Amino acid sequence: MSILTERFGHGGQRMTEQLTKEEIERLTAETSRPLTVPASARTEEEQPKTGEVLPPKKNGGRKRVMLLLMLLAIAGGAGYKSYDWYTRTRFLVSTDDAYVRADTAGIAAKVAGYITSVSISDNQPVKAGDLLVKIDDGDYKLSVDAARRKVETQNSTIERIAAQVAAQAPLIEQARAQLAAAEADALRAASEFERATNLLRTFNATPQRVEQARADRDRTNAAVTSARAAISGASATLAVLQAQKTEAERTRAELQTALDRAERDLSFTEVRAAFDGVIGNKAVQPGQYVQTGTRLLALVPLDSAYVEANFKETQLGALKPGQRVSISVDAYSDKPIQGRVESFAPASGSQFSLLPPENATGNFTKIVQRVPVRIKVPPEVARAGILRPGLSVVVEVHTRDDK
Repeated sequence: MSILTERFGHGGQRMTEQLTKEEIERLTAETSRPLTVPASARTEEEQPKTGEVLPPKKNGGRKRVMLLLMLLAIAGGAGYKSYDWYTRTRFLVSTDDAYVRADTAGIAAKVAGYITSVSISDNQPVKAGDLLVKIDDGDYKLSVDAARRKVETQNSTIERIAAQVAAQAPLIEQARAQLAAAEADALRAASEFERATNLLRTFNATPQRVEQARADRDRTNAAVTSARAAISGASATLAVLQAQKTEAERTRAELQTALDRAERDLSFTEVRAAFDGVIGNKAVQPGQYVQTGTRLLALVPLDSAYVEANFKETQLGALKPGQRVSISVDAYSDKPIQGRVESFAPASGSQFSLLPPENATGNFTKIVQRVPVRIKVPPEVARAGILRPGLSVVVEVHTRDDK
């Protein structure tokens, strides 16, 4: 108490009256230590002597509060993570080995020739049927004209043969009429020969008459044979003409096919868009000569974009078509997209590589395989055109969803 009174005067005396015995002892022990004054603020008389130890500053309470707050924060974060894992995260199957895909079509030349005009540029949207590239069509127009003339000539040939077929029918009728007349003459001659022979037996006719009757009979019989042969010849001629007509018609069909092909080749001189999309990788310029199959450009259908995610084989067991998928595109991280699992690839990606693995020979090291999974995006997102093939995405499949 004397020390507090000496240090703080009457104020120290009033303080001691309000403190307990233990507090008075603690304060007495603390106040019995020498006070520390910064060296810069001391006078020469106040500088500490050699061996003098200054008491440390009191900051233990603040450290304890900060440590307690840190422990509470860690405990709260761990609790939140545990709750999130139990209620949501453990039902998610995710991968960052996923990319935006589209059924890109490579447009190539179907016919050879010089490029006369290019109607598009890189990154230009086009509609189905729009003209993209024009190839010189002069030679192809000449081919069409030549094929058309051949067809016309063959049509004339068919008409001529048809006229001959029509003219052959009266000739056959004429031969039949001649056969009927020859048969009538032969019947009359046979009767005359028989009558002359009977008269010769009764000596009422001369041998000369009988010989004449025999000759008439033989001549008329030959006429009948000739008439029948004429009918056969006319019928055969008709059959030949009909066969020629059939052959000519088939030849015309071949020529018509050649004409259709020439017209088709002519149409291929205009390269048009097969579907709606965006032009990319344009590799053609006016004046360039292209061969059949030369790649001209690529057409990307952005409105049919989808996501291809390569999941590990150990993740496939929980995946089913129709499950909800959260898609995060690296380029648009602030625009979350919801999709659906659409289908699974029939084999792992390694099976479709240029050199598939052969594990039946040599040493074996097991490597986790990945299977491509196709994920469908909403149509309105695909039509917006923000998903460009090749973009990296992160997908999370909600396996708790049945559909």
